[in-house]
Amino acid sequence: MATRMTINGISTCTEAGTEKYERFQSGIGRRKRTLVQYDYRHTDGELFACVKPTLDECRTARDKWLNAKQGKEGNR
Repeated sequence: MATRMTINGISTCTEAGTEKYERFQSGIGRRKRTLVQYDYRHTDGELFACVKPTLDECRTARDKWLNAKQGKEGNR
């Protein structure tokens, strides 16, 4: 799969606090389904990446990740 989100397997989402996403199709023949590849670079530089059926599901997963991350940082 050719993608503009990665170069040699490394995410191009490099600026802190930004997100990138693109839709792609997976499967063969009638069994194709559209998925969303999603990358989010946190303000601390850590990368969150996922693949889900919709952009809303990706953002929900990101929000859960952010909430869990804030909980860990608060326990330090």
